[in-house]
Amino acid sequence: QVQLVESGGGLVQAGGSLRLSCAASGRTFSNLAIGWFRQAPGKEREFVAAISGSGGITPLADSVKGRFTISRDNAKNTVSLQMNSMKPEDTAVYYCGAGAMLATMSTGWPYWGQGTQVTVSS
Repeated sequence: QVQLVESGGGLVQAGGSLRLSCAASGRTFSNLAIGWFRQAPGKEREFVAAISGSGGITPLADSVKGRFTISRDNAKNTVSLQMNSMKPEDTAVYYCGAGAMLATMSTGWPYWGQGTQVTVSS
């Protein structure tokens, strides 16, 4: 089993920044790929970013390229999502997922955190 805890959500104005963190426990962290997804009311959960266990592969959704950055600290068992130049359409509950392999589909991640709300005001 893998336990995931997200933190760092909140309210920010358009153009502002937030940094989300995902803390993991329960398995060797460097063996886990970590992904960030988001879900707005009435919409499906969508891929945002992911990072391989070594940190060498970091796919990003087109909608966040150039604005969001994903990174990890394997010594601290955490993954961070730095969100800059935020837009109202970034408003959603953000979830981190963990698994053995990278995937852009939410069904590819067997473990999930409880989510953290991000709201961007215009």
